[in-house]
Amino acid sequence: MRRAILIISVLAIGLAIGGYVFFNGERKAPVRYRTAAVERGPVISLVTATGTINPVVSVQVGTQVSGMIKSLHADFNSVVKAGDIVAVIDPEPLRARRDQAASNLEMSKANTARARTDLAQRKRELDRVQSLVAQQFVSQNDVDVAVTNSQAAEAQMNVAAAQVKQAEAALNAVELELKYTVIRSPVNGIVVARNVEVGQTIAASFATPNLFLIALDLTKMQVDTNVSESDIGGITEGKEATFTVDAYPGYQFSGTIRQVRLSPINVQNVVTYNVVVNVDNQDLRLKPGMTANVSIVVAQRDAVLKVPNAALRFTPPTSGQVDRTKLGGTPTKEKGAEASAGAGRGTQAPSRTVWRQGAAGELEPIHVQMGISDGVVTEILSEELSEGTLVVVGIDRPKGERGGSDLPPGFGSGGQRGSQRNRGM
Repeated sequence: MRRAILIISVLAIGLAIGGYVFFNGERKAPVRYRTAAVERGPVISLVTATGTINPVVSVQVGTQVSGMIKSLHADFNSVVKAGDIVAVIDPEPLRARRDQAASNLEMSKANTARARTDLAQRKRELDRVQSLVAQQFVSQNDVDVAVTNSQAAEAQMNVAAAQVKQAEAALNAVELELKYTVIRSPVNGIVVARNVEVGQTIAASFATPNLFLIALDLTKMQVDTNVSESDIGGITEGKEATFTVDAYPGYQFSGTIRQVRLSPINVQNVVTYNVVVNVDNQDLRLKPGMTANVSIVVAQRDAVLKVPNAALRFTPPTSGQVDRTKLGGTPTKEKGAEASAGAGRGTQAPSRTVWRQGAAGELEPIHVQMGISDGVVTEILSEELSEGTLVVVGIDRPKGERGGSDLPPGFGSGGQRGSQRNRGM
């Protein structure tokens, strides 16, 4: 009797423990996936960059003479016309030099007159000696001396004439410098910058100082932006570009690419190219020096199939339910490797694998060829997918269970990388 009771007690305890483990033990929840539908619509591929707004033509006005600024006749934002006086340099030192040059010229002319008189006297003496030598009243030595004196007087006359020309050139140079003390605008435009003040001394000995910066026409502006070498291939002259500035939030300006300059800009081994965008600025809202956030349309497709980029990045978990019998074909490569390989071939579009759930809940792979991307969705060129098909974009887990290792590829610490181009991959 006691033995039976003991056996029944052991069985009861075992059943209690088994029931507790069965009903309250840890059970693994089934994996649930987040899906999105394949849609049809437009896809626009953009290249984004930062640039600076500048006038199309700007002229630096300098000075060719040194001196003190006596007066200014133009200021910031002054509208000037070609020939208008914008500044005057003190002309008094140059006037003193002009008077000295004029005195030197008069002295040179007086020396020339004296040399001319001396030459005439030497020629008369030579004629007299030559007439007397025939009558043997003078020696041949006297004739030779008279000839030498005449030639010396003629040479002195030439020296005096050259000194007159030199003095005239010096006077003309001083008068030209005196003319340059009045600084005039070379073009019609508006003064953007003024770099001098009244009383400031300007030295033009080594380099031409810049006094004013005049913009030719502020109704026509340009955006100078730098585009990386990886994105420059899709940018050509004539393409449309849009940009925004911080001064007018929410407003979008439009322009056209006028020039893709071939000169590379290398900064710390990063190569970029200057892309010039023409902009109409009739309302003068855009100011020189503003920072512009430029978006250039590289390619555009209308009414095409597109899938979210998250579906192209998704990789099934190793423990998930995957129909391995349908994998086949080329295995999926990590993070755009296959896209790079396809782009390198040039004749075949890059391919990638997306996943959908079958009737029993297992994952089925679908190999698709990709087109352009706008950073959020990507164009699908192949016909394996149709509009409305649900593709897997991630794993749906209860709140609080997601860890850093469960994030999709490309996310998490060290995975968030900025890019100039909205590739989406």
